[in-house]
Amino acid sequence: MVAPFPRLLFEPEHDDFRASVRRFCEREIVPFYGDWERAHVVPKSVWRRAGKLGLLCAWLTPQEGGPGGGLLGDIVVCEELGRIGATAPAFSLHSLVVAPYIVHHGTPALKRALVPALVSGERIAAIAMTEPGTGSDLAGIRTFCEREGDGWVLSGQKTFITNGRNADVIVIAARTEPERGAHGLSLFVVTSDMPGFTRGRNLPKIGQHALDTAELFFDRVRLPAEHLLGERGNGFGYLMQGLPQERLLISVQCQARAEAVFAETVAYVRGRSAFGKRIADFQNSRFKLAGMWADLQAGRALCDSMIREHLDERLDSVGASTGKLWHSEMLGRLTDECLQLHGGYGYMQEYPVSRAWLDARVERIYGGTSEIMKEIIARAICDDAPP
Repeated sequence: MVAPFPRLLFEPEHDDFRASVRRFCEREIVPFYGDWERAHVVPKSVWRRAGKLGLLCAWLTPQEGGPGGGLLGDIVVCEELGRIGATAPAFSLHSLVVAPYIVHHGTPALKRALVPALVSGERIAAIAMTEPGTGSDLAGIRTFCEREGDGWVLSGQKTFITNGRNADVIVIAARTEPERGAHGLSLFVVTSDMPGFTRGRNLPKIGQHALDTAELFFDRVRLPAEHLLGERGNGFGYLMQGLPQERLLISVQCQARAEAVFAETVAYVRGRSAFGKRIADFQNSRFKLAGMWADLQAGRALCDSMIREHLDERLDSVGASTGKLWHSEMLGRLTDECLQLHGGYGYMQEYPVSRAWLDARVERIYGGTSEIMKEIIARAICDDAPP
């Protein structure tokens, strides 16, 4: 196959780490992934084995109790999961979406209690924002947390929570100042052993079957004062600060999975024949593959540029939204084209392209829908446009 453009982000130590992550994925994930899809959950033991190898929270320095692999270490983990077409375990959500809220805004006591277990995989993390009546609109959150004595009392319901069945540590957005709308939100940490916390059903989805996604219920859960993250009422601001990294991760995983399904499709059309010649020899197939290759190169350039911007602390909401929009839409188009090139076999579950096609659909929804991404980008364009 024609060589892709070179990647200049990674150093030799990252290549060594990638080889280790790849061995882990091939040994600990690939042989069992079908079982996990049928069970709709990944065994917790997989997380502990990942923790022992430094695959979780790699961005944390040894002084902070982490592996010291830097952000690029977590990017490597995300890419290698995408390379095998795995949407579970949700290591990146755990490491780069949830853990930073605790590390950046938690009290020293809370960090001492939780961070080592997040790094080791002894505890699995989730973030709970979405509710049955509200998705992207954080102003509609109804879950409420009120002061009581020295602590807080939390009541409400969350849904579509990734890692919801497995999670031991949950960062939750709750209303503490109703009169301030979205700016009256605060972030709290709930642990699964707290009285009043219960899990609902593991929600059936059309794709990403190995990823546990659950409803969570909070019935007057009592929280110690130190389980408030940062300052009361600043939850919306903290969430906005975290969204560029979350959306960058979606770009990374979409790009990696697109590259993987493309490579699998190229192998298929080279080996499959119809009407006396390879499917790869039909002009339609060749032109489709060429167009997808160009999209992948454009996507890779954008993705790596975003990673560099983020490493330099320059990636903003518009940039991250642009990438999330491009990569999630590109993955949807590409998986559909790849399935079509497989013909009837693409519709069979035994072929990886069928899973890739189903798994891709939600990328245009979670982390902010494509419509929300367009609105964020459009505001920046139109508000800055001359009259």
